[in-house]
Amino acid sequence: MSTQNLYLDPQIRNWVLFPITLVMIFVGLLRHYATLLLTSPPKKQPLNVIREQRGVLRAQILRQSSKQSPLPPSYYHTISSSLVEAFHNGDYLKDGPRDPNAPPPPPANPLTDPAAMDGMMESMKKQMVMNIPQMVIMGWINFFFSGFLVIKLPFPLTNGFKEMLQRGIQTPNLDVRWVSSLSWYFLNLFGLNGLFRLILGNDNAADSTNDLASSPFANLNNQASAPVGPGQDMHKVFLQEKDSLELAETTYKWVGDGIEDRILAKWGKIQLPSKINGSGKEKVF
Repeated sequence: MSTQNLYLDPQIRNWVLFPITLVMIFVGLLRHYATLLLTSPPKKQPLNVIREQRGVLRAQILRQSSKQSPLPPSYYHTISSSLVEAFHNGDYLKDGPRDPNAPPPPPANPLTDPAAMDGMMESMKKQMVMNIPQMVIMGWINFFFSGFLVIKLPFPLTNGFKEMLQRGIQTPNLDVRWVSSLSWYFLNLFGLNGLFRLILGNDNAADSTNDLASSPFANLNNQASAPVGPGQDMHKVFLQEKDSLELAETTYKWVGDGIEDRILAKWGKIQLPSKINGSGKEKVF
């Protein structure tokens, strides 16, 4: 390929490159503050609902840390036994213990749950704040700046980047380092996230990486820390957690077991017995 001597008019820099960048920054700031205005404060949940969720969360934390538990054996077994008994009796259910002879209730429909509908509306409002400005900006760029080359990158690239950097430019022999106006928009869409974090903080609504992880139907109950999703039969969830806690009893090990000997061995005061593992190396207890 022959050397290409292309020169950009400074007016393209002043009236295409800078306006696209400034508009992207302005729209990002506008999105952030519009999201703050549209986001409703979380509604307070009843105490029995919070107790039901926290009961499952306590059981999960207890059994997940059973192999290296910070709780001494007496405390661990006491907490585990009390949770197993409470789950079996249904003490943590928000509606109280269930009659064993009563038929199981029908599965809950998230679309009829007011809390779930509020969560869906919040997600849809965030998606609307994200999608509408991006559609307007893309239409503005395609209408006024279609086919413009706005900048040339100062470092070499392979031809694999040509489709990404030269959207809207149908020129196969053009140097891959030239960037079209539409591609400059996409580069700003993801490249300005660092600037938004610097100006608005890490938890900001202008960060496009947060938009990729969200959807209109995500986070239905507006409880990101909820241990279970909406619409589940909590009685079955508690029975599963009861079985998991009983299984975790067999793998329980206190992290402080033999701590005195391990500290003395670390400082060379005593020698702990060693064991030959499967790889043929000695393992010190």
